[in-house]
Amino acid sequence: MNSSRPTALITGVAGQDGSYLSEALVALGWSVHGVAKPGSAEVVDNVTMHSSDLAEPGAAAELILASDPDYVFHLAGISSVWQSWNDPVLTTRVNGVSATSLLDACYTHQEESGKRVMVVNASSAEIFAGSGIALQNEDTPIAPTSPYGASKALSHTMVQVYRARGLEATNAILYNHESPRRPDTFVTRKITKAAAGIARGTRSTIELGSMSVERDWGWAPDYVDALVKMAEYGKGEDFVVATGQAHSVADFVAAAMSAVGITDWQNYVRGDPDMLRPADSARMVGDASKARELLGWTPTMTFEEVVGAMVEFDMTEEMAA
Repeated sequence: MNSSRPTALITGVAGQDGSYLSEALVALGWSVHGVAKPGSAEVVDNVTMHSSDLAEPGAAAELILASDPDYVFHLAGISSVWQSWNDPVLTTRVNGVSATSLLDACYTHQEESGKRVMVVNASSAEIFAGSGIALQNEDTPIAPTSPYGASKALSHTMVQVYRARGLEATNAILYNHESPRRPDTFVTRKITKAAAGIARGTRSTIELGSMSVERDWGWAPDYVDALVKMAEYGKGEDFVVATGQAHSVADFVAAAMSAVGITDWQNYVRGDPDMLRPADSARMVGDASKARELLGWTPTMTFEEVVGAMVEFDMTEEMAA
């Protein structure tokens, strides 16, 4: 990395990953710029904020010129598979077109200024959803089954295209990762908040869709640590970031309820057919051997610890309410 103070630009800086990443980079002594949506009043501590719609023509080029970054972390996007089915066109624009605009702006800036710009793009396990392969790695065929997965596959492939042109661009193929900063539109946060509510007596049930879907759930700060290591690695690559462990939604509920001392969790769950997704992949588990070998990255928290930390936070919130 640069011997002088590096400058980073983070899109999606106010989200779960962006907020953890900005804190990590500020702690390292980096200068950090962040991007918020136009009209947003988002402010992040120790971050120089910019307002931009990256899918608009010229917006990404203006942003890169204004921030002059050494590193760009592209984390912004529509991150809900369910939401992507409701608005596939917007999802493609936000997740695919924005990434392409940003990559092109970084490449152009690098060519014109002679200064190297490194890009780390948040790709997704959902690009492998239809692969039929039980344990996915960087060589697994790309086979999305949702508008979200397809939009992420576009950004993923564009990273590879610009890498071939000479941009040090990396795909962080992120598997599910959670924390108390996860919005409660996500099933994981919905579960932990419900467990806290049931334990406190403020609610009696939790409504869920499929309980059998299996995912590879990790701890968001661990995954942000992987993003930093990718930047420090300095060479464009594709890296799966995952724990290698599969757990079902039922496992997540059981762990959350166990954290509040409830063992007969099935008595509190109600099925909600409206929450079932079209073409949901049954099992997504990642092999992060490459990240372990090249980056020295390993997850620090077990599945039960991740769920427990979220429930503990939601219990505190519940008691404060």
